[in-house]
Amino acid sequence: MSEVTLSASVVVHASPRAVYDLVSDVPGMPRWAAECDRCTWLGDADGPRVGARFRGRNSSGRRRWWTTATVTAAEEGRRFAFRVTSLGMPVSAWAYDIEPGPEGCVVTESTWYQAGFLLRRVLAPLATGSRGRAHRLAANERNIARTLAQLKVAAETSGAAGP
Repeated sequence: MSEVTLSASVVVHASPRAVYDLVSDVPGMPRWAAECDRCTWLGDADGPRVGARFRGRNSSGRRRWWTTATVTAAEEGRRFAFRVTSLGMPVSAWAYDIEPGPEGCVVTESTWYQAGFLLRRVLAPLATGSRGRAHRLAANERNIARTLAQLKVAAETSGAAGP
């Protein structure tokens, strides 16, 4: 199985810290993240730290599915990243990298699709409606664009605008 990386960036007129606070607010993700309906911390996790786990309920059309994510990076104002599994199998990894800039910051959302054959060809089509790897990658590409646009609006209207 080869890993495929997708990423896109957007300029956000808000401080890196304000953007980090949004992307690392796991229960708040549904406000701006495409396909994300609900996220809750698992176990004793109550905030972003490496090793913390959370459950995400996602949807696409009428399809619904759950995933479990483990935080792999929680660098305040710089990076929030997590690895996603389903039924204990790797699905993907996601990262939000935040670079300060003259107009606030640049946010780059990246994903590394890691689903193996069983997930990609058998389980994902049932849960998500994806018809194989190319279909899921195209959906992820659209979702990154949508997520970044919604994140930009959320950050710029939260009262934290400006560098």
